[in-house]
Amino acid sequence: MHRLAAALLFTIATVIPRLAHADLQDEIQVYDDRINEPGEFGIELHVNTTPSGRSLPDYPGEVTPDHGWRVTPEFSWGLTKTLEAGLYLPFARDARGQWDLAGLKLRLKWLPWQTEDGRGGFGGLNLELSRVAEKYSQVRSSLEARFIGGWRSDDWLLAVNPILGFALSDGQAGQRPDFDLDLKATRRFAEGLSTGLEYYAATGPLGKPLPKQLQDNRLFAVIDVDRKPWIFNFGVGYGLTDAADRWTVKAIFELPF
Repeated sequence: MHRLAAALLFTIATVIPRLAHADLQDEIQVYDDRINEPGEFGIELHVNTTPSGRSLPDYPGEVTPDHGWRVTPEFSWGLTKTLEAGLYLPFARDARGQWDLAGLKLRLKWLPWQTEDGRGGFGGLNLELSRVAEKYSQVRSSLEARFIGGWRSDDWLLAVNPILGFALSDGQAGQRPDFDLDLKATRRFAEGLSTGLEYYAATGPLGKPLPKQLQDNRLFAVIDVDRKPWIFNFGVGYGLTDAADRWTVKAIFELPF
């Protein structure tokens, strides 16, 4: 009986936490009311690294986050006043210094509720279709539905993204979707400069959340700079749970062209 109990505890401590690490960490961002104007083309560069994080693979051949880098160009096009299309090309560098094109991601953002003159509430939906190499995710094909909501004033930005992740391949299609919750609150302290917090919680299957310490929950201190030509987001994140990477550094740069 003691051996059975020990085996069950070992399974909970080693297998279940791995459910919180299913996705490539190529984009760490809370979506708000920003959207391209019709016909506008944009380029952003997402960069993040994990100075201290998970180093044991969850499955054979996985590239783990610890001491790795993720660099992802994002190309976006404004289709209409409320629709924007996007393309991600995530590149990843492992702890040994090996670079790799990790996959391909397509997205469509719909923002029917927008702020008036940068003040007021906003809301919409972002759909993202992904195909990622197996060494970066056990589920290579997936669909993400990210709901966007929030409120903006001259000094404050509040944004929330409830996210449903649907597996489309590798024997996982049709199963209960994963549920994540991303939050952001920033306050302007100077012209074109805001600072605040971003919170990311990967809770596990929808309706059946994992125990708190088995979730991947992280808190970032962030600064947003919007002083042309410098437009970027920078943040340092700390893992709040045992399943989360301890330290993560991330940045998003808007590139001129």
